[in-house]
Amino acid sequence: MSPPTFDEAWKRRALAGNREAVDQLAAAVLAPLYRFCYYRVGRRHDDCEEVVQETLVKAIRDLDRYEPVRSGDDVFPWLTGLARNEIHRVLNRHKASASLEQFWQRMDEHLRSLFGTLDCEPFDDGLLEREETREMVNATMSQLPAHYRYALEAKYVLGQSVRDIAEAVKTSEKAIESQLTRARQAFRATFLAMVENLSLEPQG
Repeated sequence: MSPPTFDEAWKRRALAGNREAVDQLAAAVLAPLYRFCYYRVGRRHDDCEEVVQETLVKAIRDLDRYEPVRSGDDVFPWLTGLARNEIHRVLNRHKASASLEQFWQRMDEHLRSLFGTLDCEPFDDGLLEREETREMVNATMSQLPAHYRYALEAKYVLGQSVRDIAEAVKTSEKAIESQLTRARQAFRATFLAMVENLSLEPQG
């Protein structure tokens, strides 16, 4: 199943109060948004649920600020920007939260630079030699750009063939193979950055 497109037509329906359009947003982003926020709030479920809920409320309220053309019809980066503001608010309630927030600020800068190089630079397959624990895999997947995460989940979680994925998103098998290559590179690089820098213990 291909990811939904949040284009100008969808935006107009949602702004007009179309329930189906609003439900489509919630269904598409709830799980990935929760994964994105979970580690950033120190693995606190209650805080994560609060952040996700407030983010979606603000997204609907401020939907006129979302620019589909500029974002390539991908609403998720805009939502994560809103989520970061909510994460900052929630972390201010906890002691020792400043170090966690500062860590993610550094990680965001590092990952932006890293993802920017993957389209043009090869990545050493031998770098990832340690065992991938379930917790680190989940943390890694939660921070990948949506198109990389979709490709990996479709191929390795849902077991879809390259042909099936290509047909779902209406592109060529060669394009999907290229996307999967970059997605695997992104996963390995992000995993290494997490292992080297991230403590997965909940923050006080």
